Parts: sequence; C-alpha cells; structure tokens
Amino acid sequence: MIDPILQHVIDQMAESGFALPEPMTAESMRAVLDMPIQGEPIPVGEVRDVTVAGADGTIAARLYHPAPGEERPLAVMMHGGGWVIGTLDTHDGLARVLARESGCAILSLAYRLAPEHPYPAPLNDCLAAVRELPSRAKEFGVRAGSYAVVGDSAGGNLAAALSIALAGSADAPVCQVLLYPVIDRDFETASYRNAPEGGFLNTDMMRFFWQQYVGDAEPDGLAAPIRTKSLSGVAPATIILAGNDPLHDEGFAYAVALREAGVPTNLHDFAGGIHGFASMAGVAPIADQAVGLAAAALRQGLAAG
Repeated sequence: MIDPILQHVIDQMAESGFALPEPMTAESMRAVLDMPIQGEPIPVGEVRDVTVAGADGTIAARLYHPAPGEERPLAVMMHGGGWVIGTLDTHDGLARVLARESGCAILSLAYRLAPEHPYPAPLNDCLAAVRELPSRAKEFGVRAGSYAVVGDSAGGNLAAALSIALAGSADAPVCQVLLYPVIDRDFETASYRNAPEGGFLNTDMMRFFWQQYVGDAEPDGLAAPIRTKSLSGVAPATIILAGNDPLHDEGFAYAVALREAGVPTNLHDFAGGIHGFASMAGVAPIADQAVGLAAAALRQGLAAG
C-alpha cells in the first residue's frame, strides 16, 4: 500500500493531466520530466556551480557546502533519471537536504547522458571526477583522502558500479548510499510484475532506459552491478528501498549479495514508498525519514573513513 501522502501527490498529478509522452524518446522524456520540484530552496551555506573532470573533457557539477570556510567531508552524488533524464536542477532539492542533514559537502555531477553517450560514458565521467578529487579538495573546502558516493535510481546504479570499479584502490569511496538503485536488467521479478499503477516508474520506462543505456547488449557487471563476478572488498553500503517500486526486488537481492560477500550493508525498506520518493522530502514524512537515514549513513561512513 502506498503511503497516503505520496498517494495524494500521485492523485494530484493525475488530476492535473500529467502523462508520459508517447512514443518515448530522450527528447520527449526530458521535456516532460526534467522539471525541478517547485518550492523555496532549502538554505545551504554555499552553493556554487563548478566544472570537474569527465572522461572526455570537463563536465558540470554543483557543490553544496554547509559551512564555507570549514573543511568538511565530501559525498559525491549521482542523480537518477534512467541515465537519460535528470539534471543538477532536478536533484537540487535532494542535494540540499543531504548537505543540511549530513553536515557534509555534496558534489552533484552532471555526467553525460544516454543515448547520446551510452554505457560506459556516464560511469567513466563519474570515475574521472572522483579521481580528480584530491587535487580539488582545498578549492572545494573538503577533506582530502576520503569521500562517499550517493545516488538514487540510475544514480544509485552508477554509485554502486563506481564502488565496484574502484574497490581496493586508493581512489575507492569509504561508503556508498544507494536509494532505490537500478541493479539488474530483469523485468520478471515480483516487484516488476506487481508494481502499482501511478508509482512514478513502470516496466515500459525501464525497458526504454535500458535500451538507451546499453542497447541490445547484455549488461556486464558494471552496467548491472549484481552481475559482477565478485563484490568482495567494495565499500560498505546503505541501501534504501521502496515497496511499491519495480526496482525493489533487485535492490533487496543486491543487499543480500553484498552481505554474502562480507560487505557491511544496512538495508532500509519502506513498504509505503514509491520510486523517487526521497525527492519529496519536506512534503511527505516518509521521505524525510528516508533522507534522514541516507544523511546519517553519509555522516557516519565518512566519520569512520
């Protein structure tokens, strides 16, 4: 059952005439969905647009620093959107509340998007950005030598993949926080089959997103993290799931796989949640709870790191 406040938001959208474009294309999806959530921005000490290293030149990023002039731990954020949609602006609110609640600086990355830049370009941009961090620490006012990664949906996929790719290296994150991440291309799980209407994500959308990202190729262990050969040694994880989300079961299976590999893993499963619900912090208490858990995981993981 969907949380009543989230259900009210869904009902309001339906009453307003909101509908996904038909047919789905990258352009039509961006025109409809790349809209920032309206409202007064959450105050953060400093918010500034910067550029960081990408795999093929620089990419845009946005730094949220809760206490400019003080050195703070850093979390690198990858936004969701099926690797096709999503911008720094669509996830501005989530980045702000994470910075406020965690006390950490948040660096949100505008990695390149599919289908113009399919796999592995988005992941490679994220890898290039974190490898540059030591040389930018003083400029950003952040602690050198350690960082966390956080991402929602496709951003959670990229955070997980980055943690796998860098496991055991000096560039590896100290922890990963994944909100309802994309973990596998499997449309036959129970959560896909039983996902309710109006839950902000459906099978057709995910088929579209995967096609843009990897085409007809079978995803490897960095495109679909649960398929990686070994998860041993990846960063400790916090995984936050939504019960009314097609991606629920693959996220749950990933938490199990991480634990079986000996990776310290905390799992938080919100039965009333829907895909993307953390972005409704300030609107729905269930979203406030989820973001609070994510922020606490970043704060504690970075303190330990």
